[in-house]
Order: sequence, then C-alpha cells, then structure tokens
Amino acid sequence: MGDYEAAREAMVEGQIRPADVTRRDIQAAMLTVPRERFVPAELRPIAYADAQPRLGAGRVLLDPRTFAKMLDAAEPKPDDLVLDVGCGYGYSSMVIAQVAAAVIALEENADLADRAAALFAELGADTVALERGPLADGAPDAGPFDVIMVEGAIETPPARLLDQLKDGGRLVAVWADGPAGHARLYRRAGSVVSHRRVFDALAPVLPGFDAPKGFSF
Repeated sequence: MGDYEAAREAMVEGQIRPADVTRRDIQAAMLTVPRERFVPAELRPIAYADAQPRLGAGRVLLDPRTFAKMLDAAEPKPDDLVLDVGCGYGYSSMVIAQVAAAVIALEENADLADRAAALFAELGADTVALERGPLADGAPDAGPFDVIMVEGAIETPPARLLDQLKDGGRLVAVWADGPAGHARLYRRAGSVVSHRRVFDALAPVLPGFDAPKGFSF
C-alpha cells in the first residue's frame, strides 16, 4: 500500500467515520479519489490532514470532515444531477461523481478551472462537465439540479442557486456568521424553500456570496 493510499484510509477511519458519515458510497468515494492531486504540489503532505489547503486566489479545499458531512446532508442519489459550485481543482466534483449520475463543476477563477479541466481529462472524469462562470449565477442552462453543493461559505441566501433546484432538491453550504459558522441545508418543496442548521463549520466566503457592506459616514 502506498503512502497516499494509507493516508486515505486514515482519513476515512479517523475523520469521516467518527463524524457519523456512515454512507458506504461516500466513504468508498473518498477512499478512491486521490485528494493529493487536487492541491498544490507543495501542500500534498497535508492533503489528508484535518485542514483546508490553500488553492490560491483566496480559495481552499474544504477539510475532509466538513466536505463529507455536507455531502452526506445533501443525500445524493445514484440518478441525481449535481451542481458543484466553486469546484477549485475539482476534488469535490470527482468525489460527488462517484455517488451521483452526473456533476456540473462550476468555477470562475481561470487558473483553478484550467487545473480542474486538466485533472478531469487525466483521471477520466466521464460524468463531470466543467462550466466556467460566476459562482453566484450557478449554471441555469444545465439545470435544474437535484443537489447543489457550495464548496465554501456564503453570507447571504444564494437566491439564484436556489432557483435552480428541482422540486425536492437540496442545497448545502457553509453559512458564515462573523467568526462562527455552520453548514446549512436548504430544501425546495414546490415554491417553498426551507433551511436548517446541520453542523458547525467554517470556510472562507466564496466570491459573489458576501453580504452587502453598509455605508459608512
């Protein structure tokens, strides 16, 4: 067993299962996808740590526990279409593709999107399609979606993304509240969208999801 294979097993045994993520398909996906390939080369030694490696442009790869619990809360099904908002280098999209039918990986930063495209091609991500554009706009032409995963924090309700959910669709994001935060699950039922807190979590706010700043006098 290689060092990274051992690190993946340690990640699942030490971070994912103790976090009450019991779905075997999510565990299997995180055992399969080479997380170390989706961070800058100099950060590969900490790819599997309980940390959020920096990807550049103020962006991070969510720590394994936060990502796994968000995905678990979203309840992806084998026939679901998923929008992955802020895919970065593409790790989250690759994992989600193992537990859903297809993934639209949305990224607005050109350097991150180029890296994701190269990795998708190299690793054979046949059910992942990369979309480039503002994160807050989503991908309306590709939807509606069963699940939307937001790979970072938001400070205001993601109205344009919620409009792209199917009836019964779920959206999961980290809600930033000053120095605190929590993962929030939104669910659409007809024209009504409800939300609830699912667990404590922190992440940097993604571009386009910051709260409007008040005037100063």
